[in-house]
Amino acid sequence: MENLKKLTESKDLWVELKCDEPSYMVLKGTYGEKIHKTFRVTRQGVRWRFQRLFNHVYVEAFLTILMIEKIFGSQMREYAVRISKEKYALRQEALRRNIESQESST
Repeated sequence: MENLKKLTESKDLWVELKCDEPSYMVLKGTYGEKIHKTFRVTRQGVRWRFQRLFNHVYVEAFLTILMIEKIFGSQMREYAVRISKEKYALRQEALRRNIESQESST
């Protein structure tokens, strides 16, 4: 994800919305050697991973949220956002500790 972010910030890649029924996101840009070096996969591999992450995982997460909020309302959203931020921070800390322990053992 961080590599994808860097490439979108450098304008090597960008996302466009294709209006259809339903609409979907498409990854556009220069699929040259820079993409291969960054992701170590083919152009098709980059496109497949993008489609999976953004058009499936990301959109499906919002569909689930919309379904829950339609039934229960949006009053729990603030709690859910807080909990997800806390879990993200804990995961990042665990990754950092894991990297530090690997470095100290070598």
